[in-house]
Amino acid sequence: MPASGKNIARPYAESNGIPYFATGDVVRAEVRCRGLEPNPENTAAVSTEMRGNDGMGVTRKALQAAKETGEETVFLEGMRSWPEIELIRQEADCTVIAFLAPRQTRRSRVLSRGRSDDAPVAFEERDAREIAYGTATPIALADAYILNTGTMEEALEDLDGIVRAALIPG
Repeated sequence: MPASGKNIARPYAESNGIPYFATGDVVRAEVRCRGLEPNPENTAAVSTEMRGNDGMGVTRKALQAAKETGEETVFLEGMRSWPEIELIRQEADCTVIAFLAPRQTRRSRVLSRGRSDDAPVAFEERDAREIAYGTATPIALADAYILNTGTMEEALEDLDGIVRAALIPG
């Protein structure tokens, strides 16, 4: 869900030399490429269009970019439906990690992070859109969870433990 803290994985990945790909970055890049104002309405419209009939267009683009790195370990962030998770699991050995945070915590984060698509009035709409995409299913069936209610350092420690456990053979 928006502002659950999932993008703390980006600095973790970068500091460990792990390529990082986010579906939201794919959508925001397309908004810029089209010369559109990066507002909630344009971002939502482009996201819906890019997802396509099967809902996996954005994930396919992010997955293709990840595969092109040739790296064995990459981070993919932003899958929102079970079919997207299944697609990734077909293409790679993976561990699905869900970041969880209470609704009020997420709302406070949205108001403080200052991204162009994070207007306060859009919070409810974004939550509804994420639920309509089917986000609850991959969260419910994730391989690991980070309850992100503490400090960033605590969440990063949790993430590090999950990543290390996933990378250790056996």
